[in-house]
Amino acid sequence: MLKLNPQRKAEFLELMAARGWDMLLFYGDTWRKDHFRCLVSVCFTGPQAVALLTKEGEVRAVVTHPWDVEPVKAGTGGAVTYVPRLIEGLKTLLRDAGKALVAVNGLEQMEARFARVVAELSGAAPVSATKDVEEIRRVKTPEEIEVIRKAAELADRGYQHFVSVAREGMTEYELVAEVEGFVKAHGAEDNFMLVASGGTEVTGMKPPTARKLRTGDSVITELTPQIDGYYAQICRTLVIGPPSEKQLQSYAIFAEAQQAAQDLLRPGVDISDVARVQNDVFRKHGFGEYTGPQYTRVRGHNLGLYPDELPHVLESTHYTCKKDMVIICHPNTYLPLSGYMVFGDTLLVTETGCVSLNQTERRLFQV
Repeated sequence: MLKLNPQRKAEFLELMAARGWDMLLFYGDTWRKDHFRCLVSVCFTGPQAVALLTKEGEVRAVVTHPWDVEPVKAGTGGAVTYVPRLIEGLKTLLRDAGKALVAVNGLEQMEARFARVVAELSGAAPVSATKDVEEIRRVKTPEEIEVIRKAAELADRGYQHFVSVAREGMTEYELVAEVEGFVKAHGAEDNFMLVASGGTEVTGMKPPTARKLRTGDSVITELTPQIDGYYAQICRTLVIGPPSEKQLQSYAIFAEAQQAAQDLLRPGVDISDVARVQNDVFRKHGFGEYTGPQYTRVRGHNLGLYPDELPHVLESTHYTCKKDMVIICHPNTYLPLSGYMVFGDTLLVTETGCVSLNQTERRLFQV
């Protein structure tokens, strides 16, 4: 398990020196734990946790649940304080702030009352470190890549279980419950999962419903297990019973689009082009109108401590891909042939291209 990553700590200290920051706070809450976990990779249970990194390299933390004290202490190797109210914890962390310039990773998620306390104790409003820290996080360390490989392996096993239990008459709720139970029994801290079933009436994925699976349905899912803080994802489609010609035709287009992205992705490529080559496949087949925001959200995104990290794979987004980024490329969208369909793998950017971290067969599954 990753705790306090020395490479990340060194990178954050370099960032602080470059920006002139005296203190860097890592603020996490139950919605966005990743802003905390990028320094201390501990899955805290309380409503908030904050770690402080000083320019001298000292790490201290406050947690708002007593269960978190020992895990966070093991993760930081430093002082950890339990406080039932985070405001008191911030006062403890910043008691020596004086006129320090304080930056906050996760400032955009921090409650205004907490930001006011930081300003009062340091003498100035805190500045956001979120974009700078996210840029550092995009390129994964060797240790992080190994953890993501394990998450991708669990995603594969989770999808195998998905296929093995899906059957006619089962509700979407039952199917998702089976898979959630499986991945968590095999080590997942969390699992971000969307699903949908049906035909041309299906225009996107959603949380599960009581709808029962029927013969001829396309059953689509995005399965994203988390191991030791890090997410990997797989997107696949299966059909209840024999697939129709239109379902096969639709799948062939999706597979071609995903392969186009995988063939292009490498260091130096603009992320907008990774989206464009996927969309160009749909345009070539006469479905260009289904590449816009009315029918699809993104053509992929970065992965890491959060399941939907930036940059998003969109033609309107410009970002130069780098070695050791981890990106899911998925041309998920609606087509009138057979409704919404999904297909995607987690890709690791290498020196000369990219490799898929998923081993699940690339086909339209049938049960």
